[in-house]
Amino acid sequence: MSETVTISTLSANETFGAYVARPANTPKAAILVIQEIFGVNAGIRRKCDKLAEEGYLAVAPDLFWRLEPGVELDPDVEPEFQRALDLMGKFNQDQGIRDIEATIHHIRGEEAVPKVGCVGYCLGGRLAYMTAARTDVDASVGYYGVGIDGLLDEKHAIAHPLMLHIPTEDGFVDKDTQKAMHAGLDDHPRVTLHDYAGLDHGFATEFGKRRSDEAAQLADRRSAEFFAKHLG
Repeated sequence: MSETVTISTLSANETFGAYVARPANTPKAAILVIQEIFGVNAGIRRKCDKLAEEGYLAVAPDLFWRLEPGVELDPDVEPEFQRALDLMGKFNQDQGIRDIEATIHHIRGEEAVPKVGCVGYCLGGRLAYMTAARTDVDASVGYYGVGIDGLLDEKHAIAHPLMLHIPTEDGFVDKDTQKAMHAGLDDHPRVTLHDYAGLDHGFATEFGKRRSDEAAQLADRRSAEFFAKHLG
């Protein structure tokens, strides 16, 4: 079962929407799904639906709501891809993390699900790292997160498990950035990095030409095992 719910900001003076997919039975835990730069589109909603099928409450907050509520873009349509890049440039990531924290509070309070993980893609992969460092989320997974090398000074604040999936031929994350991520995080006791040789950005998308089935299935299986272990 799926629906759109309203979540209060941390200040409680504004609200934003979120797509929610519910499992058939009592959720074993919740997973917050963090969007790419394309909004809460069909691919992100499908991620939520699949997690609900696995027994999780899945929640995808509309993080672009301050720019334009309800953005849904297709990365395979060039004008929409360019619009997504423009939105990312305008997006306040620090505010986005506060909205993610508000979503965690909503899940634990309104939904009464105490254990909360998060998984993010692209921009969401970066935000998953930031969520691990800045909130009390129980476990985090990031797929092809961008610019994480610039956030390594926050790694000391990562108190709960974090897994990052890194395609080695990512057009948005160059080799030097990948090396910096490994140098900064390989010895972190709560962080696990997985490389995917020859793969590009977006390989685990649900729809479209970016997807690589074999690699996506491997990464998703690792994520599923990670959440099963850390969300209990």
